[in-house]
Amino acid sequence: MNKLLAIIKREYVQRVRSRMFLFTTILGPVMLLVFAVVPSLIFNIKAGGDTRIAVVDQTGRLYDRVSSSVLKDEIETPPPAPPTDDVMLRKIGPEAKNRSIDALKAGAQVRFQVEPVQLQGDLTSTIDALNKRVKNGELDGYIVIPADVFDAGVVQFYAKNLSDVPTRDKLQERISRAVIEQRLIDANIAPDVVRKKSESVKLQPFPAGGGGKEDRGGAVIAAFVVGFLIYITILMYGQTILGAIVEEKETRIAEILFSSVKSFTLLIGKLIGVSLVALTQLTIWGLALVAFAVFGVGMLVARGINTPDLHAQPLVLLYFVLFFLLGYFLYATIYALLGSIVTTAQEGGQLSVPVVFTLAAGFYLAVPVMRSPDSSFAFWISMVPFFSPITMVVRLVTQAPPFWQIALSLALGFSTVVLIMWVAARIYRTGMLMYGKKASIPEIMRWIRQA
Repeated sequence: MNKLLAIIKREYVQRVRSRMFLFTTILGPVMLLVFAVVPSLIFNIKAGGDTRIAVVDQTGRLYDRVSSSVLKDEIETPPPAPPTDDVMLRKIGPEAKNRSIDALKAGAQVRFQVEPVQLQGDLTSTIDALNKRVKNGELDGYIVIPADVFDAGVVQFYAKNLSDVPTRDKLQERISRAVIEQRLIDANIAPDVVRKKSESVKLQPFPAGGGGKEDRGGAVIAAFVVGFLIYITILMYGQTILGAIVEEKETRIAEILFSSVKSFTLLIGKLIGVSLVALTQLTIWGLALVAFAVFGVGMLVARGINTPDLHAQPLVLLYFVLFFLLGYFLYATIYALLGSIVTTAQEGGQLSVPVVFTLAAGFYLAVPVMRSPDSSFAFWISMVPFFSPITMVVRLVTQAPPFWQIALSLALGFSTVVLIMWVAARIYRTGMLMYGKKASIPEIMRWIRQA
């Protein structure tokens, strides 16, 4: 026991005192805050000014309604007849050109300028002229409203940059609203009644059984945060664990160490020591995030960001901690196993790619589990130790499973950790004494079977 504690202390103190540990500990919360806030600010940026859109209205009666809908102007009276002009591609007057407004939806800021285009000749000639204007930078795109839009429900949108998905979605939503309103008006329904009857309905989700608060999705976010913490921690410290395991192989002092310390003790000591460093750093980050939450929850709520309501569920918080520890030590022991097999940390880095993919697969599998948390698929997936730290936590916050399923998932997970450590120790004992030779799979299986 004294030798184990000495190894743990050495691995822990050596890494905690390093400048890199201090640097990442201080930088971590700052970077997390930056990645949490900056993307939302970036998504709100619409570079390049207003999006200039021309509208070719082949119905002869939709332009004003589409223009007002795109610019979000209120419509009090039915739209007048479209303007007539013998000059093709005439721009509207300055009073209408200045009716651009700010719109913020789905995290993207979109501003529009809209102008009508009159057909002169056939549609092909008009489109050719519009294409030239787009190419010359006079327009960002144009919309063609066919005469049968009320029946077919299809509008063509041509643009220089079709990758601007927020703009496309905004245009589709507002043009669709304008067409629907015109359909209702054509059915002799008053415009004010159209607006009133077209108002959207907000769906408020509540847990069945009564007594619950409105669900805003914060608990599910918390579940994915647990998985994300496991993912980030393994990415940061997985290679550190692997490097610590193969350290004696690269320096060739294994013979000296094995004369006084058992291979299993050395392996466990290194794993626990590096893991304590990781947990120390996470604890510091957690305290920093708690301080941020105390002073920043109001700001998050003001920005519409959902926060988890877990204050009345201390048992769920305990499960979060248990499954986080399970996920971390499960994948940490896999890295220790890889370190026992390879002879250099570089080889281990190449072999660790499937480990990262396996961990990432848990996030994909969590989606169907979230949709059907009581299904057979969700049960079996949450029993698989490599996925349960994410999928079982998702089940806990969506539709809590029976206690025996939670206990069984934890038991299977920690049993897998012990099994991997046992296998890694048996491989480590023989593999430590091999230099310059990559072990084959038959050799590894023979090492495991050796007494």
